[in-house]
Amino acid sequence: MLSFNKLVNWYFRRESLPYWCIFLIDCLICILGGIFVCMLFFRLSRTAANIMPIINTLLFYQLFNVIGFRVFHTYAGVIRYSSFIDLKRVAYAMGLGFVIVAILHYFIIFTPETHQYLVPLHLRHIVSIYLVTTILLWTFRIMIKGIYDTVFDTERAKRALIYGVREGGVGLAKNIAAQKPQQFRLFGFITHEDTFTNHYLMGKKVYPVDKDLLKVIKENRINAVLVSPLRNEVFRDNTQLQDMLIEAGVNIYMTEGVQEWDGEDSSKVVNTLKEISIEDLLPRDQIQIDMQSVGNLLRGKKILITGSAGSIGSEMVRQVCLFQPGELMLVDQAETPQHDIRLMMADNYPNVKTSTVVASIANRDRMEGIFSAFRPDYVFHAAAYKHVPMMENNPSESIQNNVWGTKVVADLSLKYGVKKFVMVSTDKAVNPTNVMGCSKRICEIYVQALDKAEKEGKIHGTTQFVTTRFGNVLGSNGSVIPLFERQIKAGGPVTVTDPNIIRFFMLIPEACKLVLEAGTKGNGGEIFVFDMGKPVKIADLAKRMIRLSGAKNIEIEYTGLRAGEKLYEEVLNDQEGTLPSFNPKIRIAKVREYDYEQVNTDVMELVSISHTYDDMNIVRKMKQIVPEFKSKNSVYSELD
Repeated sequence: MLSFNKLVNWYFRRESLPYWCIFLIDCLICILGGIFVCMLFFRLSRTAANIMPIINTLLFYQLFNVIGFRVFHTYAGVIRYSSFIDLKRVAYAMGLGFVIVAILHYFIIFTPETHQYLVPLHLRHIVSIYLVTTILLWTFRIMIKGIYDTVFDTERAKRALIYGVREGGVGLAKNIAAQKPQQFRLFGFITHEDTFTNHYLMGKKVYPVDKDLLKVIKENRINAVLVSPLRNEVFRDNTQLQDMLIEAGVNIYMTEGVQEWDGEDSSKVVNTLKEISIEDLLPRDQIQIDMQSVGNLLRGKKILITGSAGSIGSEMVRQVCLFQPGELMLVDQAETPQHDIRLMMADNYPNVKTSTVVASIANRDRMEGIFSAFRPDYVFHAAAYKHVPMMENNPSESIQNNVWGTKVVADLSLKYGVKKFVMVSTDKAVNPTNVMGCSKRICEIYVQALDKAEKEGKIHGTTQFVTTRFGNVLGSNGSVIPLFERQIKAGGPVTVTDPNIIRFFMLIPEACKLVLEAGTKGNGGEIFVFDMGKPVKIADLAKRMIRLSGAKNIEIEYTGLRAGEKLYEEVLNDQEGTLPSFNPKIRIAKVREYDYEQVNTDVMELVSISHTYDDMNIVRKMKQIVPEFKSKNSVYSELD
């Protein structure tokens, strides 16, 4: 018994049987199958009396079976991975052997002298032998495959339920069953649809999502739930089900990114299954972008991107490269991240002519040289200092980089005939409560005023100036999710500023696609605001990340609002404060218009004051330019 177990473990866990082993086993099955048929026809006593002639006859027939084995390579496959194709090969091989034997049956004359060596079988005997032998060869392969699938392969597979029925769930179930090696072993389906609950689908029970689901998970020792690709959005919105599964210690798997599935080929979907992260569970609607029209505008064009090494800028680079631009000029003052972008371009986009420049947008002479030499068609301006607490303590840098840098790039875009200038702004520019948000609002004002003056003929130029405004992006440098991940990994505590603070979130690729569409389709002068979906309570986000990590005894510590921080971000897509656009996820903000001459004078005065590094005077001037700027939790509140 011990030797048998070793043999089984050797075959199923490590190696496949060599060709000659399969060949000998198949030959033995043919001989035994023939003896069995003879026993059925001639009775046991007669068979025993003629056992040697019977064996000799079957060995004679086996010579022709070997021809079939060789022609159809029946011994070349790995038995434990047998498929319908392998069974067909066996049938073809035995069929060829039967044809040869049947032909010879009419030409071989059995004389009394040969009876002691060969048994004169009738055609019906031969037909029966080949039918039974074929069935036995099939049974051998199916049995080995069944043992492997049910005992050895599935013992490593996760015990899984599929969320979703209909086409998506069924397609996913079929594909995980066909995977080799199996990653998941299906135990049933779960759904909110009452018409399917407590029925059976593909032989597996369909369970309702109710309080008894935890019992089902425990009894079946479920450790994975796969979300149907057609139910991703429904699952994201169902936080109660998510929390139930997370609390039960179940791993949740979803398809990466936004998947398109035609209901036919689910292999593309199952191959993208990955264990969910907190970003996958945030409620958001799928965003549809007309990327073809964007590509038509950018293809073959010279494009300059500032802040190219940042979270938004680097993703802009990746997406623009997909449209086969004529040439790229990438500008950022962060040396190491910019070097990483240079390596990425060389590795991933070697056919896109690219210049990676380390420079500050606030250095007018340097930027003048870049614009003069490159002459871009499109400028995507993503460079900015963005961290609220840092800028609250360094308002001079906020002005010199964000405001002055934007003025430099915008003025040069006008001077050198850029077709379109697209600025990336932030939701913190809406009724700003901090220095960073106000600096971005001043950038918006300047860019809008410049576009207005150009259209009125006060300034000569043909550049269209467009602003895009959105909120927090998931996974960006310094965002809350990477911070929470580090804190959880360190054993806590997880720090949240206030139990009631909420934020809007969007994926970086989604935000960049919206920037590209808004920027290329805008006519100039607009401030496009993006529909960020549903707001997320940061405290709830922290709790779910802790549960999702499986970490124990991680506390949440409330530290109080930081200087300049809002409790609630402004609603960006307010119907009353915006107008519709070409995309339901993009609206146009209705904001006050400014006179360019006055704005330019104010900006130059503000930049001049910033070089005094007198924080109070700098912020005082900012509040004069943006009267709605009201500081919160800040030393600058006294200026209000």
